[in-house]
Amino acid sequence: MVFERFVEIGRVAYIAYGPEKGKLAVIVDVIDQNRALIDGPCSGVLRRDTNFKALHLTPFTIGIGNSARSGTVRKAWEKAEITKKWNETTWAKKIASKERRAELTDFERFKLMKAKQARNRLVNVEYGKLMKKARKATPKPKRLRKKKSKK
Repeated sequence: MVFERFVEIGRVAYIAYGPEKGKLAVIVDVIDQNRALIDGPCSGVLRRDTNFKALHLTPFTIGIGNSARSGTVRKAWEKAEITKKWNETTWAKKIASKERRAELTDFERFKLMKAKQARNRLVNVEYGKLMKKARKATPKPKRLRKKKSKK
């Protein structure tokens, strides 16, 4: 099957834009083909309807019923340890990294640049050594000379 993540009750979703951008919420109910009722009691998202276009589905689901109350959602969220699982994903780490980079001061950006330069210098020196060693190890092939024909 091509798709692995479906819009379903209990699916945890990342809110991509809107007033709650960057938070996680759970799909509590599907209103119609364009909107869902979401709730995120553990992430600070109030219960409201949202367009599916604003949601990115995560691989996590929790076991809740149709139109479950906020307390039920909170208990299921904590039982499934969604916040812990989310923080371990590469998706969350990338988002945290972007946020950290956006908060860098000029001096921190300068230090980062210098650290990258030092790392790249070390990599290039080692690469040069390996290339030199490889050139010495393989002998150059002898060229075949064309015999001159006497006329």
